[in-house]
Amino acid sequence: MTPPTSVCVLYHPRVDGRGDRLAGVDSVLAKLGVSSWRHERDAGSSAISQRMRGTSLVLTLGGDGTFLFGARLAGPHGVPVLGVNLGRLGLLTELEADGVEAGLRRFLAGDYRVEERTLIAAALVRGEKVRKRSLGLNEVMVHRSPSLKLIRFEMAMDGQRIGTIDADGVLVATATGSTAYSLALGGPILEPTLSDLVLVPMNPFALSVRPIVLNPNVEVRIKLASNAASVVTDGYLTWAAEPGDSIRVRAFRRRLKLVRFGPPDDFYRILREKIGWGTPLVPRPHA
Repeated sequence: MTPPTSVCVLYHPRVDGRGDRLAGVDSVLAKLGVSSWRHERDAGSSAISQRMRGTSLVLTLGGDGTFLFGARLAGPHGVPVLGVNLGRLGLLTELEADGVEAGLRRFLAGDYRVEERTLIAAALVRGEKVRKRSLGLNEVMVHRSPSLKLIRFEMAMDGQRIGTIDADGVLVATATGSTAYSLALGGPILEPTLSDLVLVPMNPFALSVRPIVLNPNVEVRIKLASNAASVVTDGYLTWAAEPGDSIRVRAFRRRLKLVRFGPPDDFYRILREKIGWGTPLVPRPHA
């Protein structure tokens, strides 16, 4: 295997709060003979697209939020992402803080597998003009903000009208995002390597309106028939949408590459240990 030409070390701005972790990672990469460059998560990404073309790996240092930023950064360029968990949960990351050197050595030796994940693309359309575009790994959410009133949504799939709903919002998630906000809204858990999307209405004003699992080739069109709304991608990028605007959502043309060292069925261990799926409740003793 050809060694990486350069590694992007993407870090949370508070990653060095209790020690010089960045210097430690730089030292490991130098010892392994790999060049690297740093990028702070909250510094944005518009100015580094050119630099990503000469990068072979994005190493994220932080929690799942930093990993999501790395996915948006690396996905369009086909660069794999390896996450190091310095946060609380770490559902998406592969390594813990003490495993960076061992993980990088395995990556350089080719001792890993690539797991592909679907990315989700959204466009805000006003009239016939696209005003905004975004890319995410988890979900795109349209919700009732700043107003507290229900919103009427006109829903269509590939131009075919499927109905009108009144709800607090609508969320479209990837299989990766099915265990994030979608799960909290009552959506199904999808095995994360699936290409499918899931549409989840948020507190709909009708018992018959339920989540739908969608073919990844379908374009979802969400039109605001009443009231303004906020459109949020991965809990990070937010737009203001006006009545009459449409939000078009579909799977991105290129899938994200994740560096994995564990077996393919490791997702079910994570589901059990970090989310608590299938864990029986322990009865409390009587006083």
